[in-house]
Amino acid sequence: MDASSPIACRVRIWLLIPLVALIGAACTPGGTITQPSAPPAPSTGVTEKGPVTLTVWDQESGPVSKVWDRLNAEFERKYPNVTIKRVNRDFGELKTLLKLAISGPHAPDVVEANQGWPDMGQLVKAGLLLPLDNFAKAYGWDKRVPENVLAVSSWTPNGKQFGTGRLYGYTTMGEILGVYYNKKMLADLGLTVPATFGAFQQDLAAAKQAGQIPIQFGNNDAFPGIHEFAIIQDQMASKENLTNFILGRQGNQLSFDTPQNVQAAATLQDWVKKGYFTPGFGGGGYDAAVANFAKGHGLFMITGNWIVANLGAGNRNFGFFPMPPMSAGAPPVSTGGAGFPLAITSASKHPDVAAAYIDWMTSDHASDLLLQAGEIPLHTGASTSAVEPGTVLAEVVNAAARVAKANGVVPYEDWATPTFYDTLTAAIQELMGMKISPQQFVAQGEKDYSGFQSSRS
Repeated sequence: MDASSPIACRVRIWLLIPLVALIGAACTPGGTITQPSAPPAPSTGVTEKGPVTLTVWDQESGPVSKVWDRLNAEFERKYPNVTIKRVNRDFGELKTLLKLAISGPHAPDVVEANQGWPDMGQLVKAGLLLPLDNFAKAYGWDKRVPENVLAVSSWTPNGKQFGTGRLYGYTTMGEILGVYYNKKMLADLGLTVPATFGAFQQDLAAAKQAGQIPIQFGNNDAFPGIHEFAIIQDQMASKENLTNFILGRQGNQLSFDTPQNVQAAATLQDWVKKGYFTPGFGGGGYDAAVANFAKGHGLFMITGNWIVANLGAGNRNFGFFPMPPMSAGAPPVSTGGAGFPLAITSASKHPDVAAAYIDWMTSDHASDLLLQAGEIPLHTGASTSAVEPGTVLAEVVNAAARVAKANGVVPYEDWATPTFYDTLTAAIQELMGMKISPQQFVAQGEKDYSGFQSSRS
């Protein structure tokens, strides 16, 4: 049996359940958690002379993964006494196994830890990550990216406040959700890039009527559905309320059960009823959907900048735009922000080497390589002059710049509570499978959110 098959993964998860229970018991209020602290005066670069093996867990795939392999090899050449042991997991495995790995006897040194309450928040609360503030000052990370990029990897040491406190992860690359489109198909249908949300829906209807797939989509992996919902929700709900809701800034004063969220859920379900998504999308995989879109199957695909590398950064057959607003000319709004940050585990025996590695992986050189794979640089003075105009990469970079200039970036909603990713993905699958109504959908989200906020007070 293939070790990467869903069945094999499921077996591994079931085998790990007893360990999850043990870890959970150790983190209960009755237990004692020692919060780690960074070295008071960390050195920069690799100063250790003996052999060092640095274990790194990440979730990068495709062409971006190849860039990581190149950067790792270059780091080893720069510091011959260091060996990088890379452990690559897909997004789902990383979410499931990361806390177990860090808690175990052979913990990695550096990990990609998704921001938000479900992942980084729980790791911070359990004392499993090292604060990076002193490293940030030593390397100048705190001056290299905007404050809001640092904020989404910042927590109070007890894990109770998100967006403030100490820094636990660092990245210089960003993400943005939007709409990819097939330029030839759009032209053949007599359509142009829509300027309003209403015009976008008219394009969906035109593609369906012409026998084309309006939106290429596969949701067997669960996470893609979040993007379909979010990109609609961003046009219907206030970005300020969404941001405050996700970061928990107003506690239980905000709710998921709002008319705007019901409207967004109803719109998503309506698109399903009208056949705007790939037939059989519930059983279709995300990677297959990307591959099919690249082959010309589908007018649109709603996802993030990370598939640029799959399409080819220099490809001129595809374009990209933020989901258009309700009213023509209104500022663009879209879900996105800082990409997966790199964090140092509190169990690492080589935190200085780990910090040097993070600095290397977030350098200008790394940024230039990652840009060609579709990653968006966020650091001060980042240059995109090497991007060829008219390519899909250029359209993604320009769209991200427009959203950022309008201060229109909304954080990922699955960061909102420790369990909101599971709640949201499952509820969206039920919503798109016609098993629950839009009202039931928002009620499920509100139950999770209000319960978590009550536990914080």
